[in-house]
Amino acid sequence: MQKIVVAITGASGSIYAKLLLDKLVLLRSQIEELAVVMSPNGADVARHELGSDVLEQYPVQYFDRNDFMAPFASGSGRYKTMLVVPCSMGTLGRIAQGMSNDLVTRAADVVLKERRKLILAVRETPYNLIHIKNMETVTLAGGIICPCTPSFYSRPQTVEEVAATVTDRLIDLIGLEQETYRWGSKG
Repeated sequence: MQKIVVAITGASGSIYAKLLLDKLVLLRSQIEELAVVMSPNGADVARHELGSDVLEQYPVQYFDRNDFMAPFASGSGRYKTMLVVPCSMGTLGRIAQGMSNDLVTRAADVVLKERRKLILAVRETPYNLIHIKNMETVTLAGGIICPCTPSFYSRPQTVEEVAATVTDRLIDLIGLEQETYRWGSKG
C-alpha cells in the first residue's frame, strides 16, 4: 500500500493521464491514497484533446495547484510516488531548477528531497539541449524520466492500446501489480 500523487501538466498527451487514472482506480486495493493536482494548462489541454473534463471526475482526491497545505507538499505526508503525466518541458525545467512555484513543482521537490520516487512522463519531440540537460539534472537528483514513447511488441490495434503501452510501463515503475503484455510471454 502506498500513497501516490498524479500531476497533470499542459503538454499534449492527456490520453496518458486518462489511461493512467483509469488503471490506478482499478488497482485501488494496492493504493492507500490517490491524489491528483492539475495545472490550468493541463486542464485546458485535456478538455481540448479528450473533448470533456473527464480528468476532473475520478473518485480521487483533487488538490488545487496553489494548495500548499496538501499533504504531499511536505515530506511528513509520506507520499511514496509522484508521477507527472504528461510532463511539459516547462514543468520539467522548473523541477530541474528547484523552482517550487505551485503544488506540482513543490511536491516534486519534496519527493526528490525525501529520496522517494518521482516519475516524469515527458511529452515533447524533438528535444533540445535544454530539455536534455534538465532531464539529466532530474535523473541525477533521483528522478525517473519516462518519455511517452509507446512500444509495439503487443501489436496494439487502437490509439488507446498504443497509449496503454506507456501507462502500463508507468504502473510497473510505481511497483504495482497488473495484468499486461510482457516481452517473451505467450500471447
